Amino acid sequence: MSGSPSPDAEYLDPVALTQRLVRFDTTNPSGNEGECIAHIKSLLDGPGIQNQVLAKTPGRPNLIARLPGDVSAAPLLLQSHVDVVPADPSRWQQPPFGGDIVDGVFWGRGSLDMKGSIAMMLHAIMRAKADRITPASDIMLALVCDEESGVDHGARYMVEENPELFQGIIYAIGEFGGFSFNLGRQRFYPVMVAEKQVCHLRVTYKGVGGHASLIHGDNPMADLARLLLQVQSRNLPTHVTPEARMMFQAIGRHLSPIARLGMADLLNSRFTALALKLMGSRGRSFGPLFRNTVNPTIVRGGDQINVVPGVVSVDLDGRLLPNMAPDRLISELAVIAGKDATISGLVRHSKWPFTGERSGRHPCAHAHACGGGWKAICPPWHPNLRFLPMFLPSTLDFAAVIHGPDERAAVDAINFGADAVYRLLQRYRRTP
Repeated sequence: MSGSPSPDAEYLDPVALTQRLVRFDTTNPSGNEGECIAHIKSLLDGPGIQNQVLAKTPGRPNLIARLPGDVSAAPLLLQSHVDVVPADPSRWQQPPFGGDIVDGVFWGRGSLDMKGSIAMMLHAIMRAKADRITPASDIMLALVCDEESGVDHGARYMVEENPELFQGIIYAIGEFGGFSFNLGRQRFYPVMVAEKQVCHLRVTYKGVGGHASLIHGDNPMADLARLLLQVQSRNLPTHVTPEARMMFQAIGRHLSPIARLGMADLLNSRFTALALKLMGSRGRSFGPLFRNTVNPTIVRGGDQINVVPGVVSVDLDGRLLPNMAPDRLISELAVIAGKDATISGLVRHSKWPFTGERSGRHPCAHAHACGGGWKAICPPWHPNLRFLPMFLPSTLDFAAVIHGPDERAAVDAINFGADAVYRLLQRYRRTP
């Protein structure tokens, strides 16, 4: 690009770096992450940061970089992914791969998930190199492909085929966590220590089909319509998990006495649902921390317009609260689906939702991305924290824009996060 900064200087501006990354269309499927990874490699090659590219399939590469340190601590892993979900330009106010800045806001697919975060990491590691910081141990950067659709070419391939690259790593940070929210007069930057487990389900209805010119008041399509309406309008039961209790007890300590009472009601299982309702929009944001969730994503039924189908189905993206089994979600969904429904699992659910505890369970927080693949490298007390700080404006509905149209982040948020990650590397060091 004419006028672009040289590779060894581009890191100085995290926003310009984010722009460049967003302009690579890495929509998954099919990913096409090759050019984006090649650009990142050129940035790292400029100042001489060790890196290598590995791929299970041509055109779907992953990158590992290393900033050497001494041996006074365990290595620190920064992990992220370069692929993004699809974006329909007709539904966006700004081009999804334009990287436009309008009134101090950066627009583009990946600005939040997660090319903005990659820019923050690259800025931090390249700035640390330029400042001749010697970390207490190696700083590792893992940028993978295929996170949004199966991970077979990305995290799973990396840890199953190249486990030696991650030998000795105990500490890691990655998406999400760190995205700010306000309660009362306080601003919070949450640290994610657990992740809901993926549990994909299919609900099938069977019945008597027939000629579409006749009236069929009770048929599988009607059953499916009732299910879709119920799923969208009815919340699943609430559960207060140890992780949620720990989080909101910590938040409560920084609130006013009256607000603290609200936190107490939220953590009382008899009042959790009511407390979430009374919290309005904030309650809608917090709701998934207290409920298993399902969302219909794919509907199948019928192959001829003049025939009422005898079999219809819907696939649902289910997410389980930490340490819950799929049977719990299936039983909760069965109440909504009715007695005529058949509910089946599509894939084995991920088993590894917990981090930072001394336990025999696999502690990787990024279970939805690696499918348990990090098991090969994670010791039992691996603190894999989800924390990439961004100062988000209170007016931004994060849940609406992540994976949705008009994904965007304030320019100040990207700069704030880049500086925060750099300060982490500064503190994870010994002075030369």
